[in-house]
Amino acid sequence: MFGKIGDMANMLKKAQEMQSKMKEMQAKVAATRFEAESGGGAVTATVNGKLEVVGVKIDPQTIAGGDVEMIEDLVKAAFVAAQTKAAEAMKEELTSMTGEMGLPPGLDKMLGGQG
Repeated sequence: MFGKIGDMANMLKKAQEMQSKMKEMQAKVAATRFEAESGGGAVTATVNGKLEVVGVKIDPQTIAGGDVEMIEDLVKAAFVAAQTKAAEAMKEELTSMTGEMGLPPGLDKMLGGQG
């Protein structure tokens, strides 16, 4: 009987550790900036770990071409790539964290990780 209580206490302790590490990881990734280019550097987009837009740079030569549709597509492609980098970083951090804690594989997916 007491063995089950000990197991439950151990599980609660691991859950608290995981919650604490999750907050640390989220703060770390949220503070990180992720940059990606499209059009061979014509457009550079920057997002943070919350996937919020924090910057965009457009090479003046791109604008000189005057093709608005192309510029719009390049901006969109750059942001998608930057957001993908941020999501991958979050997934790597989550996978690393669950592995360090000895939690079962695939738990990151159950906790909202990309997979």
